[in-house]
Amino acid sequence: MDAIISVQDVSKNFGKERVLHHISRDFEKGKIHGIIGNNGSGKTVLMKCICGFLTPTEGEIFVQGKQVGRDMDFPPDMGIIIETPGFLPGISGTKNLELLAALNKRIALKEIAEAIRRVGLDPELKKPVGKYSLGMRQRLGIAQAIMEDPGLLILDEPLNGLDKHGVKEMRNLIRCLKDEGKTILLASHNQRDIDELCNTVCEMDAGKMTMIREG
Repeated sequence: MDAIISVQDVSKNFGKERVLHHISRDFEKGKIHGIIGNNGSGKTVLMKCICGFLTPTEGEIFVQGKQVGRDMDFPPDMGIIIETPGFLPGISGTKNLELLAALNKRIALKEIAEAIRRVGLDPELKKPVGKYSLGMRQRLGIAQAIMEDPGLLILDEPLNGLDKHGVKEMRNLIRCLKDEGKTILLASHNQRDIDELCNTVCEMDAGKMTMIREG
């Protein structure tokens, strides 16, 4: 198996509370891997550990063969949406993404505009993000995750706040991204998202992971 992410016996404590319990799981390249679980089940904490935002108390995480927190602080070829995306409210969506893109200097305005169009927003829209609906902000968060064309996407509840039409559009986009060869880790509490999109499915409950469906 060609594992792009390898989680090896990972536990995470916050003070005396253990929120992840000895999780081991390899995520194969080129598939959509679903993680289902209620709020507080540990799925967001696990994703933050994979991204390098949190350090495991025990165990190791490898992304593309390199250990997170030792060989690199943050995996480079990764697009992330975790919790509510934090944008500057006083400027447009395009301007927000321009500022983020300037950090890595990998892409120009053309790629930013293309990512915004792919999520169903208008790159010419001058309205500040503070006046966006929840669904528009969520779409912009997905645009931010995909704009640099990363090979690996970590999407934590990416369809939150979207209406029925928006959910359908973003499910189609996630399928297209997989067809382009991307590996996607998708957390959702919505069983239908998981059933329709995912090749493999794990369940998180009280910080423990159970395999439900192998791909």
